Amino acid sequence: MKFLARIRLVALAMLLVVVSAVTAYRLGQKSVAATAAGKADLTMFWDVWSKLEANYLDKEVIDPQKMVYGAIAGMTAALDDPYTSFFPPTENTRSREDLSGEFSGVGIQLGFVDKTLAVMAPLPGNPAERAGIKAGDLILRIKDEAKSLDKDTSGINLLDAVDYIRGRKGTTVILTIYREKDDQPKDYVLVRDTINVPSVELTWVGKDKKAAQIKVNRFGDKTLDEWNKAVSEVITRGGRGVILDLRNNPGGYLQRAIDLGSEFIADGVIVQQQGKDSTESFGVDRRGRLYGMPLVVLVNRGSASAAEILAGALQERLGVKLVGEKTFGKGTVQEVLDLAGVAGVHITIAKWNLPSGKNIHKDGITPDVVVEYVADEKNPLKDNQLDKAIETLIFTVK
Repeated sequence: MKFLARIRLVALAMLLVVVSAVTAYRLGQKSVAATAAGKADLTMFWDVWSKLEANYLDKEVIDPQKMVYGAIAGMTAALDDPYTSFFPPTENTRSREDLSGEFSGVGIQLGFVDKTLAVMAPLPGNPAERAGIKAGDLILRIKDEAKSLDKDTSGINLLDAVDYIRGRKGTTVILTIYREKDDQPKDYVLVRDTINVPSVELTWVGKDKKAAQIKVNRFGDKTLDEWNKAVSEVITRGGRGVILDLRNNPGGYLQRAIDLGSEFIADGVIVQQQGKDSTESFGVDRRGRLYGMPLVVLVNRGSASAAEILAGALQERLGVKLVGEKTFGKGTVQEVLDLAGVAGVHITIAKWNLPSGKNIHKDGITPDVVVEYVADEKNPLKDNQLDKAIETLIFTVK
């Protein structure tokens, strides 16, 4: 499991959101050229480097380290995979903050829909959600007067998007959002704030308050500890059923999805990882405490990556009903590698498949009970998807 601990299903980066401190000199050593022997000719690279140093007008802006970072970022961008990215030191630190649950920003988790920057999930109770931004919204433009920034997001990479939207608490960023059902894009003015969101939240629902709604916001560093506390309370209070709420959960660590799946599934496969040369199965790895507990899973367009792994495994292995909307559809695995100088790189190393072998990349998972979320203006706390999940759970219990 040590290998799994290094793997993150990067569906996105939170808004808060290489290589090293490899110098230009070290990058140019023969060892690098030898590694690429027969595959790439680096002569042109160094030719351009020399010409820039010799001829560029403003010598003061030539920063060899930034040029190295830019070259490496271009290398990963050339793969045309938005989830394979190079993270310079500052961005790599922010990426680590994502999974710790403590950061500053506007509370959006980012991804891509057909290579267009998109909201995978707004974090509950934070600036983006309060402003009305929803999972699936497309971000067309980013404006920040304080940064003299006005950027169209066409062709943007994840790191730049995070950097543009992130900022100090109290500062303002404007996002131009297009929503599928709207005729025109709309500007949302967001004031950045400190974001601190628990990964697991427990609420008692239903008429008799015997159904436990366990909302998992992400699969991060603290998720298993928070999950175990929630499960202990469910058992202590004699919960009669669980609604596992994975809505707007963008994913995180693969191992966390296996941990939570093992709470309900007694044995067998939870997920398959299909690499370049082989397919490996990962199964139940601990004894759970909720075997046989009536269970319903809530999903929506913001449920991605590790959240889809868990939902799909419970649906296929136990016949658990999924309620809500079709999921995001991210079926690839990224390995997170730390580099010298506190930099890092996320590399797509595999596809993940459901226990049946099905891959849902770009397709998502269709719920058994499809329920589009409908906001109730008279009662903002009303949740028609949760109501349907409770109804489905009651039917299951009976």
